[in-house]
Amino acid sequence: METKFNPSQIEQAMYQAWESKGYFKPSGDNSNGAYCIMIPPPNVTGSLHMGHAFQQTIMDALTRYQRMQGKNTLWQVGTDHAGIATQMVVERQLAAQGKPDRHAMGRDAFIEKVWEWKAESGGTITEQMRRLGNSVDWEKERFTMDDGLSNAVQEVFVRLYQDDLIYRGKRLVNWDPKLHTAISDLEVESKEQQGHFWHLRYPLADGALTADGKNYLVVATTRPETMLGDTAVAVNPDDERYQSLIGKEILLPLVNRLIPIIADEHADKEKGSGCVKITPAHDFNDYEVGKRHQLAMINVMTKDATIRSEGECFFTNGEENPNLNAPIPTDLAGLDRYAARKAIVAAFDVAGLLDKIEALTNTLPYGDRSGVVIEPMLTDQWYVRVAPMAKTAIEAVENGDIQFVPKQYENMYFSWMRDIQDWCISRQLWWGHRIPAWYDNDGKVYVGRDEAEVRAKHGLAADFALRQDNDVLDTWFSSALWTFSTLGWPENTEDLKTFHPTDVLVTGFDIIFFWVARMIMMTMHFVKDENGKPQVPFKTVYVTGLIRDENGDKMSKSKGNVIDPLDMIDGISLDDLLAKRTSNMMQPQLAEKIGNQTKKQFPEGIDACGTDALRFTLAALASTGRDINWDMKRLDGYRNFCNKLWNASRYVTMMTEGKDCGVAATGESTGEMKLSLADHWILSQYQQTVAQFRQYLDSYRFDMAANTLYEFTWNQFCDWYLELTKPVLFKGDEAQQRGTRHTLLTVLESLLRLMHPIMPFITEEIWQRVAPMIRTDLSAGDSIMLQAYPESDTTLVNDNAASDIEWVKNFIVAIRNIRGEMDIAPTKPLPLLLRNLSTEDSRRLEQNQALLLNLAKLDSITVLSTVDTAPACAAQLLGSMDLLIPMAGLIDKEAELTRIAKQLEKMQQEAARVAGKLANEGFVAKAPEAVLAKEREKLADAEAAIVKLLAQQAEIAAL
Repeated sequence: METKFNPSQIEQAMYQAWESKGYFKPSGDNSNGAYCIMIPPPNVTGSLHMGHAFQQTIMDALTRYQRMQGKNTLWQVGTDHAGIATQMVVERQLAAQGKPDRHAMGRDAFIEKVWEWKAESGGTITEQMRRLGNSVDWEKERFTMDDGLSNAVQEVFVRLYQDDLIYRGKRLVNWDPKLHTAISDLEVESKEQQGHFWHLRYPLADGALTADGKNYLVVATTRPETMLGDTAVAVNPDDERYQSLIGKEILLPLVNRLIPIIADEHADKEKGSGCVKITPAHDFNDYEVGKRHQLAMINVMTKDATIRSEGECFFTNGEENPNLNAPIPTDLAGLDRYAARKAIVAAFDVAGLLDKIEALTNTLPYGDRSGVVIEPMLTDQWYVRVAPMAKTAIEAVENGDIQFVPKQYENMYFSWMRDIQDWCISRQLWWGHRIPAWYDNDGKVYVGRDEAEVRAKHGLAADFALRQDNDVLDTWFSSALWTFSTLGWPENTEDLKTFHPTDVLVTGFDIIFFWVARMIMMTMHFVKDENGKPQVPFKTVYVTGLIRDENGDKMSKSKGNVIDPLDMIDGISLDDLLAKRTSNMMQPQLAEKIGNQTKKQFPEGIDACGTDALRFTLAALASTGRDINWDMKRLDGYRNFCNKLWNASRYVTMMTEGKDCGVAATGESTGEMKLSLADHWILSQYQQTVAQFRQYLDSYRFDMAANTLYEFTWNQFCDWYLELTKPVLFKGDEAQQRGTRHTLLTVLESLLRLMHPIMPFITEEIWQRVAPMIRTDLSAGDSIMLQAYPESDTTLVNDNAASDIEWVKNFIVAIRNIRGEMDIAPTKPLPLLLRNLSTEDSRRLEQNQALLLNLAKLDSITVLSTVDTAPACAAQLLGSMDLLIPMAGLIDKEAELTRIAKQLEKMQQEAARVAGKLANEGFVAKAPEAVLAKEREKLADAEAAIVKLLAQQAEIAAL
């Protein structure tokens, strides 16, 4: 084996070999059961980020683990067409190339351009996913706009419409004035900023007066421009100040429209004046108030968020209200909403109706793609009536058919599902699944799988005018069908019968409602088992936390704290990292700030760590459901772990290659094998590690599974067992050497299989070299990923060997401690005196004396009787047994006393400094308890060190 592990030399070639040989495909053998995970489809416009790397590491570990247990395994891969994002990318590309925009180009030509972009540039993230070692079946890769999924989407839409679960209506939605489409709540980003509360006077009609004699009410608003669409003023029914005014009217300024004063608990009598303007067509809370009181809805804005020349008037049910007119002052018509705001405030001021202006910090909704403020808008949209489906989906979690890990996320699921609202599924885009609905010239709607079906079903002649709905479906609609549409539904395919329901969904808490809940509802409505019982889409939902930066902040490009997983795998120079983080920033000051932060965090860039170290770090940090603060030091530590495993494997191959390891080419034994105490111990420890590791993986405790691997590999196998093998391999007889070589190979080969789900590349590379020396059942081209996963063999668990080795380890550590304390060279042979041995100490000493002499670097071991007097010695205690090293002649007495005196002086100064701090009343009064506790701990450590140094000083002075 090469002297150093170099992941860059093996990873990509190894992955290509895995993929080309079809190792990721389902085996087709269901004798041990089937296992399926559906990858949350990343956006086709996207690139790999830490969240992807985190979740995909978990999914791949689970998939490899189940595959090695002989299950027919499918990790289904695919990407989402990402309606808004993809359309924006292509529109920007057209603009950059100086080509006509989509409106000039026309719908069909634009869609063709999008497909061209997808073919050329839409595979970035799938290529990056290969770098993570993802063992997905690429031959089954799906895209939410491919023919099969499009067919499934149409089928679902039509069936839901036929079941009266889809309808079209005018409702309030999040409207993006730049993209001209409705967007979901998940696509709205809330941002804090400085704003104002404008307190406006609304005159009372018909000479009415307030309790304190005023002829007006004061309302406060952060959006004065919406007052043009006010249809009521609400007061709290318990507010005594306004009870006499309930049912009376306001004369709405500027438009001079009479609107009622209503009683509604939405008005908080403790907040402001206690009066709230109600604009049902431009505020979600007001919309609910409007429905409760059957208020008219008046839309005063265009789709560009400019002011209309006349308001659109509707009844509460969204139907046009022909009985109401809502004229708008001509000087406001056509103004942008913010220009209108200024004009309206000025008009109130001139009219003496501006009561006051109050500065405040408020939160505004922004479109995460467009970057403009979202406007609540009344628009015609398609909706799914989800309440009937939600009932079944709630029961699936209540009865345990679907389990959340961690379990507390069930509460989040229930809270959404038990108060569920109809789902807006239409988007005013061109890229996406076009809604399969057609309209005639009278506006009558016809729904079908295609136009031919519509005409045939309704007996419409070929020349009867029909136009298809221009809108497309929300991308969440097609992704809600992901678990069954990817497997071939609506056809009852073999894949659907084999792999559905899937086993586990790995996802984030932020899309439990937007995706997880909708998948459960859709799947249980459309997929039934042979008995007609609704099928769940998955049996377990494993919810991950969010990966944050080292300070606990969310990673974002605007903050400049994003870390690209590929940069950690391949490494990146500081200059390239700076360019990556700051090159596209428009604000020089922000770019400079982020540049300085980057230089401080990564003064020399990021060193390459390889995929395995990254995956192991992600697994080790995966505490269930908790957000993770990324720690580059952990990554460095696990890169060292990979190197440790590599070097240990080099030692094993050097000690075994070309030598008798107990197994002939025929598979028969080559002779007697004697196992040492260390051999019995490592076999026992390994079996316990296997049992513990599997338990943690089965319960989704990836952090504890990784820690179990680390502890066994680094501390037990590499640090202790390999050392314990040296006396046998260099001085043992033939049977002992054969037994130890066999144990070395057996444990390492099995350990590599145990590690493989988390660290696929390094384990494959080493296994290919090690396995043929101990396994006779292998063929050329075999891969570790297709081997049997280790199972714990309890017959090999040996508690006696474990306790004996623990005694040996403590014995050796005690000698090493004496060397360290007395600054004695590790290689200098020492005489050892023992006193107060128990019966067990004597037995263990007799059975392991040669081992102790070798590893503790002793030239003799002498057992003293109770009456023997020992010379001046350095001592350690092991149980009741004294370990004594005579000091005479081993050290330079004067030099050692000088060294100890310097250490003693330094420690006494430190103790005095900390004691002074704790004696300072001002410091003690102001410092947090955690700081005080740390200072007390420092003082206790310093005082203990002083006692120890004084004892050493006395011992050496007596020599």
